[in-house]
Amino acid sequence: MVAILVTGVLSAQKINWMSMNEALEAQKENPKKIFMDVYTDWCGPCKILDRKTFQNEDVAKYVNKHYYAVKFNAEGTEKITYQDFTYTNPNYKEGKRGRNSQHLFANALKVRAYPTMVFFDEKGKKLPAITGYHTPEQLEIYLKMIASDDYKELTTQKAWKEYQENFEGTFN
Repeated sequence: MVAILVTGVLSAQKINWMSMNEALEAQKENPKKIFMDVYTDWCGPCKILDRKTFQNEDVAKYVNKHYYAVKFNAEGTEKITYQDFTYTNPNYKEGKRGRNSQHLFANALKVRAYPTMVFFDEKGKKLPAITGYHTPEQLEIYLKMIASDDYKELTTQKAWKEYQENFEGTFN
């Protein structure tokens, strides 16, 4: 019985999270888009996104196959070197409860709400971002649109609306 439980746990699909620096380095060897979850420790919807969406087997499998997945604390202290500039959080207060100062990288990405999911192309160039909690079914269209480069063709509201109407999701 113990073996069955262990096997069940091991077969559960998880997203292979990494840092932004690791993802940018990995792109040099194997170009792949980046999917970044920008979160904070105090954000309730961020925790729900982790628990309900990122634990979903379809989401995890798709993200792992098509993206380098980055988990980024928008109020953390990680040093990120992006486009020849090193971003930090110089106003971070150690031990502060609740909100802390925003990391300069989150600011550079124009993140104004949490959670925000930011996409980057195979060369590390920032692509569109989406804000707020999304169910696996709601996130699917964005993951697939960016991975397939369909977003390049969606230059009008009408085109986006038609894309949404014709999209057939498969995530459960």
